[in-house]
This record gives sequence, structure tokens and C-alpha cells, in this order.
Amino acid sequence: MLTARRLFRYRNMMPLLCPVLFLLLFQTFPTYAQPPYAKWGRLAMQETMKRYPNAQIVDYLHVGRKQKTPTTSEETFKLLLQESNRRWALLVHIEFVNQTEEVVNISYEETR
Repeated sequence: MLTARRLFRYRNMMPLLCPVLFLLLFQTFPTYAQPPYAKWGRLAMQETMKRYPNAQIVDYLHVGRKQKTPTTSEETFKLLLQESNRRWALLVHIEFVNQTEEVVNISYEETR
């Protein structure tokens, strides 16, 4: 009998519990902002995969941004690539227009 009374008590609370459970289940979690260079990092990896289709990108590092001219900037990324037994680093320089973010030039520099 005691358990039936408890069930009856909880059944009366269902209209209150449902919205609370719904809110807990579908609560929006905080989203973290992407760094400003994320867009250029994706582009650097996409272009590298086109240029080196058989290589895998093993590691990724944002080196930095520098002002090339008053209207353009350059983002530099260092990617570590591996193809079979060969492993090398590749610097990817992406020059773009500050206002429009239009790509002016992408250059590659193999390093050790």
C-alpha cells in the first residue's frame, strides 16, 4: 500500500516534472567562439590536401598573422605531413584582403 501511495503522489507531480525534465534534456550548452584564424586554417588544410593528395596531415599549428601591406594581411600555418615513411613540415602562407577577406595568394614552403 505504501508504494501505491507514493506512485499516486508522483503521478500528481507529472505535470510539473515534465517541463522541468524537458528543459534539462534540451538545455542549450554554451558554444565556444572559434578563433579568428579558424577559417584560414581550414583553407590551409584543404589546399594542402589538394596539393599533396597522398599525404596525411599529422599536426597543425597557427604560427601567426602579420600585416603585409596597409590593405592585406598574411596568416601562416605550419602543417606536419606524412606520406609513407617520409615526414616533413609545410609552412602555408595565406595572403588576403583585410576588408573583403578575399584570398590574394597562397604559398607553400617545405621545411624540416
